[in-house]
Amino acid sequence: METYKFKTNIKCGNCIATVTPFLNGISDIQDWSVDTKNPDKTLTVTATDELDTTQVISELNKAGYQAETIL
Repeated sequence: METYKFKTNIKCGNCIATVTPFLNGISDIQDWSVDTKNPDKTLTVTATDELDTTQVISELNKAGYQAETIL
């Protein structure tokens, strides 16, 4: 398992509800959470080593949100 972090514009519970089906649809993701109190609105994803981070970004874009990988 690997942990990946993304800076997002997900800012509230309703936003989280919107992205849930998109993120839950990525089979490599085991768990995810968004820290909406952090200024970067950090999305933390626990997933297999095979996760393609561009897929996470693409799914968030489909849901209407922006994300970028935090190195």
